[in-house]
Amino acid sequence: MKVLVTGGAGFIGSHIVDALIEHGIDPVVVDNLSTGFLYNVNPKAAFYEVNIIDRKLSHIFKTECPDVVIHEAAQTDVSRSVRDPLYDAKVNILGSINVLENCIKYNVKKIIYASSCAIYGTPEFVPLTEEHPLNSISPYGVSKQTVEKYLYAYHNTYGIEYCALRYSNVYGPRQNPGGEAGVVAIFTRQMLSGQQPKIYGKGDKTRSYVFVGDIVKANMLALNTGKSGVFNIGTTQETTDQEIYDLISLACAYKGIPRFVEERPGEIRRMCLDASKAFNDLGWSPSMRLEEGIAKTVKAYTIAKADVINDLVQTAK
Repeated sequence: MKVLVTGGAGFIGSHIVDALIEHGIDPVVVDNLSTGFLYNVNPKAAFYEVNIIDRKLSHIFKTECPDVVIHEAAQTDVSRSVRDPLYDAKVNILGSINVLENCIKYNVKKIIYASSCAIYGTPEFVPLTEEHPLNSISPYGVSKQTVEKYLYAYHNTYGIEYCALRYSNVYGPRQNPGGEAGVVAIFTRQMLSGQQPKIYGKGDKTRSYVFVGDIVKANMLALNTGKSGVFNIGTTQETTDQEIYDLISLACAYKGIPRFVEERPGEIRRMCLDASKAFNDLGWSPSMRLEEGIAKTVKAYTIAKADVINDLVQTAK
């Protein structure tokens, strides 16, 4: 089997590529390296530096003839989607349509899509099931929801199988701490650098955190299922901003206190997902405890930081 992974140089995509190789599956990576990194790409994977909105994508499909596409590439910054909704729509909607059109043209059997809990908007109840109304409050959430509708349309029109995996807050090694998303990566970088992290609001907002390894497991299970549809990939465990701060500071041995700042407009107060459907239809359930996942993440960033320092020292010599 050959699987094309868009965004395969990014945080989640690169872990998926590693898992495919471990399972004896041939991966092809497509990434424009706008937010991904070449050093994340497994050397055993074929790599193409191409944007998903580019016409060159068709040549890759024609050359590689993938059986399945795992579509992770996206504009994921919610704040940027608000500032520049046209760019968000161009990448997330038009880019995804380009991927879908090539799937149909070159007889791809299935597409697995990285969706998001952002499509739900402000929860009317928690934990959220897949039947919860879709009331996205950001252009990013709207674009993710729109692509899900295209998946359904292409499934009914052309028969292509699909799984849309609605991720909750994903964390783990390789997450870029330089953006606005990924509070675990951001707090970890700041604490390891001796900076004072800031918490928006009073620290009582809750999120559902899921380790990247469990996200990979969901994609691998989706690869082998014959069922099409949407699936929540998250937990019912609600963790406050203050609690996640405390867990990271413990793992980092950081003694400082956070700086509380004004809450950002439009922030969702509570978020957690009911993943019963994923358990029943895919056999998926999260296995990584939050405390253990945080410890693994901090260890990975500590090692990465040490490697950077060593490189700088060697360069100076």
